[in-house]
Amino acid sequence: MRWFGRKAGRDAARPALARGFSGAVLGEWPRAYEAQARDAYAGNAVAQRAVRLIVEGLGQAPVFASEAAAGPLVTGALLEMIACHMLLHGNAFVELLGDGDGRVAELFPLRPERVTVEVDARGWPAAYLYRAGTTATRLMAEDAAGRPALVHIRALNPLDDHYGMGCLGAASGAVAIHNAATRWNKALLDNAARPSGALVYDPGEKGAALSAEQFDRLKAEMDACFAGAGNAGRPMLLEGGLKWQALSLSPADMDFVGLKATAAREIALAFGVPPLLLGLPGDATFANYREANRALWRETILPLLGKILDALGGALSAWWPGVTFSVDLDLVPALSEDRERLWKALTAADFLSDAEKREMLGFDNG
Repeated sequence: MRWFGRKAGRDAARPALARGFSGAVLGEWPRAYEAQARDAYAGNAVAQRAVRLIVEGLGQAPVFASEAAAGPLVTGALLEMIACHMLLHGNAFVELLGDGDGRVAELFPLRPERVTVEVDARGWPAAYLYRAGTTATRLMAEDAAGRPALVHIRALNPLDDHYGMGCLGAASGAVAIHNAATRWNKALLDNAARPSGALVYDPGEKGAALSAEQFDRLKAEMDACFAGAGNAGRPMLLEGGLKWQALSLSPADMDFVGLKATAAREIALAFGVPPLLLGLPGDATFANYREANRALWRETILPLLGKILDALGGALSAWWPGVTFSVDLDLVPALSEDRERLWKALTAADFLSDAEKREMLGFDNG
């Protein structure tokens, strides 16, 4: 199996490993990350909807900071961009911009495909090279005071020491199949949903054939007057021993609906989105939409959000020691039933005191 991408800026003593957005080369699936993102996100409705379900839900999550001054730095728009980079590329780079007084003024996300990790002699990240067009900027991992200057958040990648692995590689085959099926169906519709037929030349003489000039003229007339959906059903006048032989596809050859649905479910699986939320038929894993929405939050959104908040909190602790970011699950509508079941269970627990019940619910007993 071939893996695309190559890491630059690596110390010669360390082995070269694949970049985090690696994936198998399948047919015409592009190798570059930007081209992959265009095909999967900009050109595939299922992948785009799966990514947006995750990042928009994550961006609207009720996030609270233990330090009031650090709270405004972590906005919903920032979390959405970081989550998008994590899902597609597997890496998110956030630059900590100062205000001139030694304090953090803004957290700015960088496009991950433009960033290259530079390591020291021991293999630890020492700097980051950011390339935009013909310009290259070297960003140090720490500032002069030894505080973080850039945060690198990466998804799990067992094949690389410094780069994470996104979902594009795993979804590449399904995206390629889904896009190819869409193009095939569009081509069929442009030709009245079937191969129109064949012109059979019957000159009456054995071994006779159309001349090159006759063949070219006939082909040009067919393309101009009878090809395409706009000419569907148009009557044809034949001459010179030509007769029309109609052709068609069997129902099995036309069964692209099932193929696209299977590919769409694989795309949803790669991004961690229940297929039911994407409107895909034939999925019986979840009893209803509510259960699927709860599974999306519990299994995809909250783990990803927790990883991002832990990384940002760890970096900002250099300015606000012990700062943490947390999500108030009571304010997440998709998890309201979980909270309701907990309340009912605690109400029925007569062996617990009111103080113990308040503590289990997260309320202050003071």
